[in-house]
Amino acid sequence: MTAAPTSESGTAGALEGAAPTMTRRHILQAMSGLMAGMFVAILASTVVANALPRIIVDLHGSQSSYTWVVTAELLAMTATVPVWGKLSDLYDKKLLIQLSLGMFVVGSLVAGFSHSVALLIVSRVLQGIGAGGLTALAQVVMAAIIPPRELGRYSGIFGAVFAVGTVAGPLIGGVLVDTSWLGWRWCFFIGVPFALIAIVLLQLTLKLPTVRREVKIDYLGAVLIMSGVSALLLWVTLAGNNFDWASWQTVALVSAGVILLGCALVVESRVQEPMIPLAIFRNRTVALTTVASMLVGVAMFGGTVFLSQYFQISLGKTPTAAGLMSLPMILGLMLSTTIAGQIISARGKWKGFLVAGGIIMTAGMGLLSTISADSSFGLLSVYMVVLGVGVGMLMQNLVLAAQNDVPASELGAATSVLSFFRSLGGAIGTSALGAVLGHRVADEMEKGFGGAAAGGGGGHSVPDLSTLPEEARHVVEQAYGVATADVFLVGAPFAFLALIAVLFIKEKPLRTQSGMERLAEETAAAEAKSAAVVTH
Repeated sequence: MTAAPTSESGTAGALEGAAPTMTRRHILQAMSGLMAGMFVAILASTVVANALPRIIVDLHGSQSSYTWVVTAELLAMTATVPVWGKLSDLYDKKLLIQLSLGMFVVGSLVAGFSHSVALLIVSRVLQGIGAGGLTALAQVVMAAIIPPRELGRYSGIFGAVFAVGTVAGPLIGGVLVDTSWLGWRWCFFIGVPFALIAIVLLQLTLKLPTVRREVKIDYLGAVLIMSGVSALLLWVTLAGNNFDWASWQTVALVSAGVILLGCALVVESRVQEPMIPLAIFRNRTVALTTVASMLVGVAMFGGTVFLSQYFQISLGKTPTAAGLMSLPMILGLMLSTTIAGQIISARGKWKGFLVAGGIIMTAGMGLLSTISADSSFGLLSVYMVVLGVGVGMLMQNLVLAAQNDVPASELGAATSVLSFFRSLGGAIGTSALGAVLGHRVADEMEKGFGGAAAGGGGGHSVPDLSTLPEEARHVVEQAYGVATADVFLVGAPFAFLALIAVLFIKEKPLRTQSGMERLAEETAAAEAKSAAVVTH
């Protein structure tokens, strides 16, 4: 079948292939490569998160380095999500996903051979570019082949993949770090074979009709947006450590960030194919889910990324033990995602889960703001389960609500926008809350040592507990306990604002057609309308 659908920009294209109703078996086959690809991204993230404290110590990095190793990937992913989304309108989605996995492999190999923090950060940028493709395209493909009403039935499968990746990652990472003849470098190498398997599976199983149309990629908008955001992130990370909050550097970075983002807004409102199509925010559901996704990113990434560091430095656990200690949050997230998805598919109602998720996530952040170096694992487990349950109810269902409320021709744009702002929120949260943690650690250690902190501040080296005397180790443990609690305390209001945003989302019945079927109908309707106009 060949048709000429109209895109959200009004540009005609050619639809190659059919848009049939896919059976469950065909959907599962098509999802196998996607699941393998997502498993790679999840595994790489969880393995590295648990190994970072040891990596930063071995490479003689600072607390700011710790933050930027995480932020670099998030920032690169954020920058490239809209670009991948635009490219999917022009090129084959399967090929693009395979290319993104290839970028991920290159980044992993560079990271594994890194001998400095600077090279490690560069490798994380490469990994982030690959992760941007997976983030943008996986959900677009899912929306194309699975109706919103049926999407929950497959969330259990993705929940299982997510669980395996998140459970196996910290455990594998801990074992690798604690094994002298392997070491932390294998935390990066281990994902390479899984990525190659994913590329092969995608080639064999994923077959989609493609829309080809002329697309002008807004590179200027992408550069302006990320330059502006990067300037503000640099300010938040460096202020108070490398220079004073009230200084010419602050004025320069903040002014540059605001001016660049202002220019980006002008560009996005005028170009034919903007990176972030401003018109899509006229849809109330898209606007509110975007705000909520960004706030969830701030709260979740900004808070949880430092838990592994807390386990290892404040509680004095090994990387393997830290991996085991993260399981309660993963269990809560997996169960809530799977159960909520099944109920939503059965009943067709989804807003209640968003509201409940916002309440529970806020409560989890609040509970974790009470932790200290003396907190018991039993209490920590309860708090982490609460946070995991809340996040699990929110993340995927925010995407579902947005995808359900836009035309099929705007599925890619809506999904990319949500992914972009969630990643942006994560980058901002990690940088800002990392700065909060660094400043509080420095203050607490200065109090504990009765003078200048001996390390651990935002711009100082992360301490190696094994080299410290008993009294100094106690001061460091207490400092990181207090600082980590503060991170969750600062993150809790962002979780509450996400709850406020979802309260104003209007619930609409879930569609029973896949994105391909809807696009075929929209195309036929547009052609009929055009024919009627010509006839008259």
